[in-house]
Amino acid sequence: MIKHLKYLLVLSVLFSSCKTKKATTNTTIMSMSTKKIIKNHDSNSFDKKTIKARVKAKYQDKKTTQSLSIKLRIEKDKAIWMSGSYLGFPVAKVLITPDRVLFYEKLKKTYFDGDFSLLSNFLGTEVDFEKLQNLLIGQTILNLKDKRYTSEVEGMSYLIEPKKQEELYDILFWLNPSTFKVDKQEVRQSIEQKKLSVSYTEYQKISKEVFPKKINLIAIDKTKRTLLDLEYRSVEFNEKVSFPFEIPSGYKEIMLK
Repeated sequence: MIKHLKYLLVLSVLFSSCKTKKATTNTTIMSMSTKKIIKNHDSNSFDKKTIKARVKAKYQDKKTTQSLSIKLRIEKDKAIWMSGSYLGFPVAKVLITPDRVLFYEKLKKTYFDGDFSLLSNFLGTEVDFEKLQNLLIGQTILNLKDKRYTSEVEGMSYLIEPKKQEELYDILFWLNPSTFKVDKQEVRQSIEQKKLSVSYTEYQKISKEVFPKKINLIAIDKTKRTLLDLEYRSVEFNEKVSFPFEIPSGYKEIMLK
């Protein structure tokens, strides 16, 4: 059941039936200043208040491959809620707020009530509510206005990275030249041999909003490699959402070492 925990906490994630579209198919990319690229990314940022979605998730590591169905609700900047089921049976729930992560799973009857350490440990890099939310909606996990960046064309994307990387890790963003949403973002920690890579392989347009349809996440920790594929099966924006969550009595608390 720890696999279900990983699913739900990574979602880290996740929309109405309409024609999907992939990254731009242009053979050339227009030259553009870094400032203009960042401005376009910011101008095309997600501006809906709520999200209701159904997500298919597939988890894989050396020993395990499993699938999970997830109901996802997000109130922007306030809460992320997930309810996961396996073969139609509810197995776990998650409620994430800007300062708290709550989780319980039914098979082993365990729960977690704490900070973002559990998520950060799984992803191999420090995360908070804003980073997780941005990861789910196709935005850069960092605010690109907070630092100075350089840019270049790499493949079919604009590659954006800080002029001065952090001491302990490097972070890179590949932005789509058509939508200025994220094609891929990575956090690399060479000394600790860790890497988190998040690729947005397909987007869809819903209510004039360009939104992820498929997200592939790879977390590497030395020789350990974990894959998580997310596919949004249905999505609604600006609907009224609620976040029912109550840890059942008798459950045992998960304690981090």
